[in-house]
Amino acid sequence: MDRRSYKQLLEWKEKPIRKPLIIKGARQVGKTWLMKEFGSREFEEVLYVNFEDKQELKNLFVQDFDIERILMVLYIETGIKATPNKTLIIFDEIQEVERGVTSLKYFYENAPEYYLMAAGSYLGVSMIRNNSFPVGKVDFLEIEPLSFIEFLWALNQKPLVDLIINKNYALISTFKMKLIEFLKQYYFVGGMPEVVKNYANNKDFEEVRNLQNNILLAYEHDFAKYAPSRIIPRIRLVWQSIPAQLSKENKKYIFSILRKGARAKDYELAIEWLLGSGLINKVFRVSKPGIPLKSYSDNNAFKVFMLDIGLLGALSKLDKTSIINGNKIFVEFKGALTEQYVFQQINKLNLYYWSAKNSKGEVDFLLQNHDKVVPIEVKAEENLKSKSLKALVEKYKLDAAIRISMSDYRKENILLNYPLYCLYDEFLKNDSAIK
Repeated sequence: MDRRSYKQLLEWKEKPIRKPLIIKGARQVGKTWLMKEFGSREFEEVLYVNFEDKQELKNLFVQDFDIERILMVLYIETGIKATPNKTLIIFDEIQEVERGVTSLKYFYENAPEYYLMAAGSYLGVSMIRNNSFPVGKVDFLEIEPLSFIEFLWALNQKPLVDLIINKNYALISTFKMKLIEFLKQYYFVGGMPEVVKNYANNKDFEEVRNLQNNILLAYEHDFAKYAPSRIIPRIRLVWQSIPAQLSKENKKYIFSILRKGARAKDYELAIEWLLGSGLINKVFRVSKPGIPLKSYSDNNAFKVFMLDIGLLGALSKLDKTSIINGNKIFVEFKGALTEQYVFQQINKLNLYYWSAKNSKGEVDFLLQNHDKVVPIEVKAEENLKSKSLKALVEKYKLDAAIRISMSDYRKENILLNYPLYCLYDEFLKNDSAIK
């Protein structure tokens, strides 16, 4: 299974001044597989330790941060002696061991000749409460569920991927129906690696849903294991309400959906915990499309997205028949799946959204591309009416806009239309039409 992140790992390996690399991401998004796969391909040997499984190593860093002693203990425990510039050291579930994250600082300062990666499913939660985090001493890489392009790779559809990456829009239009069928499958299967691998081998939607439900159940168990007991019920409420939040016409997060009379301050810790665990993402509202967008952000108004479209469908009890009923799946929950899909493909671009105060008008996403603000309208099918997008462009005299829909790629004056089935974040970042 190819991952786009592999290229970033290669770049990390070749850095002349290399810091320990922390790989972040929710449980079961493929962090362990990626680290081990990279180690087996690119290194002579791999020293792998999972601190969740190794109870005898819980105190490894309590005594001191002497690198020679630490490596000797790991040698005794694993039978692998780390060799400078040859061995990849992997600390998995590093948040499970006391002062584990802090130890990375000392590897960077005292033993930079070692290649070291660390990962943890709930590392983000640990970082929130850990005041001794080694700021400036580590690099980060965020791992997420498979994108649509990676999904096509997993299904051995490399020729279609090549068409998308090479922007061969003439042939993309020729194979439009084929791409739409794969897109429908992706909406249901999503990008969790275990689920995608199983689907690639078996093409069984029932098994897909069973695996997704198991992942959701594992997350529910993790709430009880890792979260403070006082906020566990609120975490569950926030988590279970996501489909209802996204199915609204105006997708701003509404706390009263959780419970009558619910207030933001009662649930902010629960939301922050889910953010730290990588299970949800926030997109903040901006009051106007100005530069920089962050300056116009309203931290009290936001939309919440799940980490994976397939898990959103499972949490929503979406039936597999939606796959075969024409394009019904694209408009499920008032287009919530489609907006989740678009977010998942381009969320590395630091997105916001815009809505007018006291108005139903809303533009789904805004991104800052160099010195331009580019609004993005998401359409589930080929209905290309974009009243809110037009109003925003005219009011603020914007000179570039994007519409993402089932329509073919084309440019109409300042409006660039991208098909849903060939959405690729690098296009939006590098397209000369919106620079």
